Formats: sequence, C-alpha cells, structure tokens
Amino acid sequence: MINEEQFWEQCAKFHGHVCGGLTIGYKAALYAIKLLELTFSEDENVVCISENDACGVDAIQVILGCSVGKGNLLFHMRGKQAFSFIDRSSGKSVRLVLKDRPKGMTREESFDYMQGKLPEELFDITDVKVQIPERARIFHSINCECCGEATSENMIRVQEGKHLCLDCCSNYNRFDL
Repeated sequence: MINEEQFWEQCAKFHGHVCGGLTIGYKAALYAIKLLELTFSEDENVVCISENDACGVDAIQVILGCSVGKGNLLFHMRGKQAFSFIDRSSGKSVRLVLKDRPKGMTREESFDYMQGKLPEELFDITDVKVQIPERARIFHSINCECCGEATSENMIRVQEGKHLCLDCCSNYNRFDL
C-alpha cells in the first residue's frame, strides 16, 4: 500500500523544499501508479518521458525510480507540464498533461490548490506522443584524438581522419547563416 505522506516527505527532502512544481510531479507519479499499476523501478522497466526539466521531475525520480543514469528518465523538451509513463513489462502507457489552473492565484494559493486536488482532477490523459525508447545501451569509449578525453563512441565524429569528441569537432553547416 502506498503511503502518500511518506512519499511526499521523501520528495521534499530530495528536492530541498516544497513547491507547486514538486506537487505536479508528485501527483503525476501517483496517478501513473494508479493507472498503470506501477511500482518503483529497480531497473528500467518503468520509463518517464518528461516534457520539461522543472521541479516535478524530482518527485518522479523519488517515487518511480526513473533516472537519467538508468536511462529510464528521458526529456522531450516542450516546455509543457506533461509526462509520459511507460511500463515496458505490460506495454501500457499514458501521457498526463496538467490542466489549466484558475487564473490570478498567488504561488501559495496555487500550491494549496494543487495539494488539495486528487491527481485525476489535475491531469488530462492523452495518448503517448513519442516512440517508446529502446533500453539504454552501453557504448565503448574512444579517446578523442585532440583533447584525449574518453568519449562514448556514439558521440565521436570523424573529421579529417581523426576521431574527435563533439567539443573538439568543428560544426559544419552551410545552412546556418
């Protein structure tokens, strides 16, 4: 059984303070658990694709175990308070989009408003818009022939016959005028 109060305390501790943004991610994670019957992801079976890099992402990390390092927290930057949740085990997915809030509220009033609502009152459910990503890959490292730093092979470019990292490789684009 989910202890929502403990989840909230863990989220606040991880994030460093309480705020409306943290509440958004907290409520989204709780809603995803309910809709998809999710549990904390020890591996990368639960995936979150966030359309922002705001405070709410911290709550999703704490509650669902999605993280950049495991490869199951991805960003599709659109500036929206929207989160796609995918359960690789069941194949189920859902995209949650924060509904408009009443206008003219102070930050404190907005925080209280969101804290007082059930997750289903805060989010619209839509279809996932992005392709479900493959599992994280492990790439070999190649040393950049300019700076000497080890670089993931998928981020190496060949320029004038040398293997260069993105920092050392000059960009070629005739269309960027």
